[in-house]
This record gives sequence, structure tokens and C-alpha cells, in this order.
Amino acid sequence: MRIVGGKHRGRHLIAPQGRELRPTSDRVRESVFNILTQGGEILGRRDWVRDANVLDGFAGTGALGLEAVSRGASHATLFDNQETALRCSRENLAALGDDNVDIIFADCLHPRKTDKPCSLIFLDPPYGLGLTASALAALDEAHWIALDALVVIELDRAEAFEPIPGYSIIDERHYGKAKILFVQTKSVEN
Repeated sequence: MRIVGGKHRGRHLIAPQGRELRPTSDRVRESVFNILTQGGEILGRRDWVRDANVLDGFAGTGALGLEAVSRGASHATLFDNQETALRCSRENLAALGDDNVDIIFADCLHPRKTDKPCSLIFLDPPYGLGLTASALAALDEAHWIALDALVVIELDRAEAFEPIPGYSIIDERHYGKAKILFVQTKSVEN
């Protein structure tokens, strides 16, 4: 596993052995970030990463948040509630040497309130547990999601997801067993 673009391109990231964490593959991450940085008609033809305040919920190894910082995000906050995941995220951050990343022991289902909402949010919960809608609602309630934010969700391809009120799916991509959803508030849909 490695950073696939930006100033840290090619830098290796550690991931624990076994099934405790399921990091987003390099191929999927590269595809997602190509979509985010090159925009396209469906995403409003803008670079969603550059200068973004990013939240990587269910961060695991931190690969999504660290990739965003490598590609020009101004700041990333990584949430996880598993110590193994936080240890991986901390080691990966230390290897990169960036100081604009916060790693927080936090549960996306019960986040503390913030006064610094994020414009780009990644949610990659454990497959099959149905946590995504609850996490999205909790993060919205705690003001982690800016009004014009884009939320990128990774699910098992077979897993259903119904957006919470006020949000809608604007694009969907499939990569092997993974399904990537791009979700935005209805008030800012294109």
C-alpha cells in the first residue's frame, strides 16, 4: 500500500496483517482521487481536494486522509475507535512528516461537535454492518459536514445505502467488490 499521488507519491504506508482492517486499495484510491481532482460534469468540474478541510471517518490506516493531504488538502482529521487503526495512522503520518493532520480516537456514530466543518468527507465503515447512514447523520448533527461538502462513501458492492434526508447520491462507481458513492447535500446538487 502506498500514496498514489501528490507530494508524497510512492511513499509506502503500513497496514496490519490479518482482517482487522480493510484499507481501500491503491487502485480504488487512485480512481477516486482522479475523479475528485479532475472534477467532471457530475462533480461540478472542480478540484475537491486542493485546500480542502478533510475528514477521514473510519480512518483505519489513514490512507484516504493522508492521500488528500499529499494532493493539496489544507488539513485532514482522521477518526477511528480502534487502537490498532490509530497506531497505523500515527505510524503512517510520522513516516510522511506532515503536521496538518489530526488523528483522533473518535466514533463516527458519536462525534464531538466541531466549529470547523469539512468540505470533503470519506466514510469507509466496516462492510456489512449498516453504519453509513447513522454515521452520516451523526457527523451532520455535530457540524462536521460543511453545507457545500462532498461525501465519498465506500461500501461492499452488494450493500444497500439510502441517503439521510437532505443528501443525495450524485454518482456511483464499482471497483471489484467495492462500491463508491459520491453524496452531496440536496441544496447544492448540480
